[in-house]
Amino acid sequence: MSRFAALAVGLLVLLPTLAGLCGTLLPAFGLLPVLGFTEPSLEPWRRLFAAPGTGRALVLALLSGLGSTLLALLLSLAIAASTHGRAGEARLRALLPFLLALPHAAYAVAFAFLFAPSGLLVRLLAPALGLSRPPDLPTVNDPWAFSLTLALALRETPFLLFVLWAAADRAGLEHRLAAARCLGRDRVRAWLEIALPALWPSLRLPLLAVLAYGLSAVDMALVLGPTAPPVFSVLVLRWFTDPDLDRRLEASAGALLLVALAALAALCGRGLEAACIRLSRGRPWPVALARVADVAGRFAAVLLPALGLASGVVLLLWSLAGSWRFPAPWPAGFDLAGWRWAGATLPGPLLTTVALAAGCAIGALLLVVGLLERPRGGGRWVALLWLPLLLPPIGFVFGLQLVWILLGLDERPWLALLWAHLLFVLPYLRLVLAGPWAGFDPRLRAAARSLGARPRAVLARIVLPVLARPVLAALAVGVSVSAAQYLATLAATGGRVATLATETLALFAGGDRRRVAVAALVLAAVPLAAASAALFLPVPAERARRGGRR
Repeated sequence: MSRFAALAVGLLVLLPTLAGLCGTLLPAFGLLPVLGFTEPSLEPWRRLFAAPGTGRALVLALLSGLGSTLLALLLSLAIAASTHGRAGEARLRALLPFLLALPHAAYAVAFAFLFAPSGLLVRLLAPALGLSRPPDLPTVNDPWAFSLTLALALRETPFLLFVLWAAADRAGLEHRLAAARCLGRDRVRAWLEIALPALWPSLRLPLLAVLAYGLSAVDMALVLGPTAPPVFSVLVLRWFTDPDLDRRLEASAGALLLVALAALAALCGRGLEAACIRLSRGRPWPVALARVADVAGRFAAVLLPALGLASGVVLLLWSLAGSWRFPAPWPAGFDLAGWRWAGATLPGPLLTTVALAAGCAIGALLLVVGLLERPRGGGRWVALLWLPLLLPPIGFVFGLQLVWILLGLDERPWLALLWAHLLFVLPYLRLVLAGPWAGFDPRLRAAARSLGARPRAVLARIVLPVLARPVLAALAVGVSVSAAQYLATLAATGGRVATLATETLALFAGGDRRRVAVAALVLAAVPLAAASAALFLPVPAERARRGGRR
């Protein structure tokens, strides 16, 4: 099984990702034989830089991508340092699966409904501010993408927190932190000086994944980003989906430019990291900076779950609102018109989303378990599983269309869609399961093998029952990642198959807030239900252990 899993991962993830990158690279230099372009040319690049708004769109992409990555990093470090060893850490850890499960599109819609000039926050403050109409302030869709940057950072902070805490659990730093505190270091400075250097290597690849997504975010940019011009990824998406197929050449050049920018930003970040390490070696953290991190971390630890709760409340209010005119803080009445519409319209996309997410999660779980059962978890090459996350998605998913056409999958959109989602689900599942698998007590395996059990029997009867809770969590993560995919769905099917993510963003462009809120709630309900099941489903192995202790 482990050999088959390694081969399948290579064929299903690594080779297609590289092929998709080549499918972007060749048209970027004028080679697209299916449209009659058979001679290499730099014309796509000339057309790209001559297109109106390209320069500003690139600046906006860099501001939102780099700014959100840096802010998410600082927030996650501040939260981890300030909550370490306190009750707030346990509470936030318990809420983290639900914060991670919220899809990007649903989060962006809720963020807009909260902070727009006519959003819930302004409505609640309107009496105190004496407002009778929405203020003329670009709190979302602002020209410099500040709202998009903030929303991206807040949405990615739980992911970096998850990585930090998972790495900390594996590292076992409690004794060293306790020793540092005995020597006079306060809680925050001890964490920053002892834990951060030890955990940083585990954070590098996830941080690059956050950077790649931030530079090329499409789903959140369509809701929260500027519009004239949009951020560069939205501009490239418009060219990819333009009825004039010749525009695919400049779209490919733009997608390749985003890949190059992500690589350049990663190299600059690596250089900055090395400089910071040299400057800080042997020097204690300043007391003032540690205090700022403590205050910021405590505030952010409250803000993240509060925003998650507020997002659910505002979506629920709008889904039930009858008439809700500004500056009324609450709807004048409630009705179920939005939900009646959903009952007639959304069952198809809902069924597609659930079936696709379940299939991807189960298939990815089988492959990841096979990889982890190999010696040393599959070897160093398995780090290449991160490749789909380290590249801006728009840089290769549309290039994959050529691969799907060559394989005849353009006539089987479901297979192409499943494959596209699997590219992104697999890396996340390995991230979730790598720690529990590495921490599994090898004596249990040895005892089972000494009694004559074969490797598959050991896996089925010993390993999986003991690790049932992490396996359920991995399945929930797989469902969440698949349900949130917008760009991969659009590229794989050309819009022929509708999911809840594509429907939500299409409805947002239409402007009917009730229908958008209903679609966003249904979209969020799929991964939230999976996360709840992973947390609260009874596990027989746990019941047996509790019974043994009694």
